[in-house]
Amino acid sequence: MSCYFRHLKDVFAAAGIQVTQQNRKQLDRAFHGIVGVEFKECPAAWKKLKEDWLASPEKRQKLALKLKEAASGGK
Repeated sequence: MSCYFRHLKDVFAAAGIQVTQQNRKQLDRAFHGIVGVEFKECPAAWKKLKEDWLASPEKRQKLALKLKEAASGGK
């Protein structure tokens, strides 16, 4: 689970999120939802993140905003 988190430190920082053991699964589910990949399909989620969301600074920022929204319960 969340094998790609170590590559996303800047995204978490931009979203103002600190990854903990308690929120790791929630964040992993959020990433899967954002990229549109079934939960627990780590390689497919990482591929979509790399290809679609991490390709540019603008897309990284958009990803951070979506993650922040998802982490706060969509508020």
